[in-house]
Amino acid sequence: MNQQPVHPAPVAPVAPVAPVAPVAAPGTPLRVFILDDHEVVRRGVRDLLEAEEDIEVVGEAGDARQALARVPAIRPQVAVLDVRLGSTDGPDGDHEGIEVCRELRARVPDLACLMLTSFDDDEALFDAIMAGAAGYVLKQIDGTALVHAIRTVAAGQSMLDPRTATRVMERLRDPGRAQTTEAETSELGRLSPREREVLDLIGDGLTNRQIADRLFLSEKTVKNRVSAILSKLGVGRRVQAAMVVERLKGPRA
Repeated sequence: MNQQPVHPAPVAPVAPVAPVAPVAAPGTPLRVFILDDHEVVRRGVRDLLEAEEDIEVVGEAGDARQALARVPAIRPQVAVLDVRLGSTDGPDGDHEGIEVCRELRARVPDLACLMLTSFDDDEALFDAIMAGAAGYVLKQIDGTALVHAIRTVAAGQSMLDPRTATRVMERLRDPGRAQTTEAETSELGRLSPREREVLDLIGDGLTNRQIADRLFLSEKTVKNRVSAILSKLGVGRRVQAAMVVERLKGPRA
């Protein structure tokens, strides 16, 4: 009896792997949160973003407390944060928005923070980078550019142009300031061994919460130690303390 040849079952072609979407899956809007203490600014940014089909504003806040309460619950992909909050509007005002960035990054590590400010302030820029911000833009930016900046940081990219990045690295690693001054040496001598540990971790860019986890301390204890360190070093900001650490390490090879 003649046997019919057995043909293998046809194999379905393997579909090509689609490229990973840089912002969100098709049909899924990019989730954005807005923090600004001026209602007019918040409303303007919201209206701008909601005109985009692929962007959804999932929340907003007018102060740091509201932002810290809402963002971890809502879990947006991008937070647009005003650098200065409250009544200090001048170029020497506070940088509370940057502290919000630092805390949110500790609580929601995959959050991209885009800092928005009215002032081209080097100190605020350096503080923002140390706090983990993905981008830093001026409020004078036009609407199209702001939307592009939000999409850029959502895709995991930095919104720092090469010149800005160079300014940051020069500030932190200036070979001409590689040696600590006599005053700084004296001030460092006033730090306890535990405070020196905390200072080193500040220099590595860790948040208070990350330092607390690393040293098995409460976050409140770390905050108190950071305040004491800044006071003993005679500086007002973490980034300035980090610069002291960099100078202790000397010039990079």
